[in-house]
Amino acid sequence: MKRFSSSKRAVNNVVKGEIKWELRPGGMLVQKRDMGDASSGPMIKIKVSHGAFHHDITVPAQSTFGDLKKDLVQETGLEPKEQRLLFQGKEKDDEECLHMVGVKDMSKVVLLEDPASKERKLEEMKRNQSVLKACEEVAKVRAEVVQLSDKVNALEGIVHGGTKVNEKELLGLTELLMVQLLQLDTIEANGEAKVQRRAEVRRAQRLVDTLDNMKARNSNPFSSSGKSEAFECASPAFPSSTRITHDWEVFD
Repeated sequence: MKRFSSSKRAVNNVVKGEIKWELRPGGMLVQKRDMGDASSGPMIKIKVSHGAFHHDITVPAQSTFGDLKKDLVQETGLEPKEQRLLFQGKEKDDEECLHMVGVKDMSKVVLLEDPASKERKLEEMKRNQSVLKACEEVAKVRAEVVQLSDKVNALEGIVHGGTKVNEKELLGLTELLMVQLLQLDTIEANGEAKVQRRAEVRRAQRLVDTLDNMKARNSNPFSSSGKSEAFECASPAFPSSTRITHDWEVFD
C-alpha cells in the first residue's frame, strides 16, 4: 500500500532525486520522457498500411502515435485529426508511445481515415461538382449574351447616328435577352458560380435597358440640333402686320 502511494506521488510530478515519473496507458509507471529524448534515441522503420497504399515511415523509437500521425500528413494528405491508427487490431490514442505498446522496427500499423472526416470530404466534393456544373451553365449563357451584345452595340451606333432601325429587330433582341435572363434564373448556384451568375444577369439587364433607350430614340431619330430645327419649323408664322406685346388682359 505504501508502494502505491509512492507511485501516486510520482505521477503528480514529485521528483525523486533527478528522476521524474509519469503514468502510461495501462497503469504502468515509467520514467518521464523529455521531448529531446525521442529525437536522440534509436530510429525504427514502421510499415503503415493505408488502403491500397503502403508507406515506410522512419521515426524515433520513443515517439507517440500522435507524432507518427504528424509524419503521415505529408505522405497521405490527411491531417492528424482525420487519422485513426491501429496496431494489432486496436486503435491507439495519440498519447500512447510506440515502444510502450510493442511497436518495433518493421512493425505494421494500419491507417484508417476518420469516418466523419470522410463524410465531410464527400459532401465537399458534391458541392464542388455542383458549383462546377453551375459555372458551366453560366458560361453557356455568357456566350449567348456576348453575341447579343455585339448586335446591340451595332444597332446602337446606327440609332445614335440618326438613322432609324427596324422596330422588330429591337424587340427581337429584347426577347432573346429575356430568354437568357430566365435561363440564368433557373441555375442553382453557390459560391463562385453565384458570383458569375450575378454578373451575367447585370450584363443582360444593361443590354435590355440599352434597347429600351434605343426604342425611344428610334421613334425620334433626329440629333439634338435636328430637334431644335424641328421645333423652329413647328413655330407659327405671324403676319408682318401683327405686333406682339406682353400686355395682358384680365377676364372676369
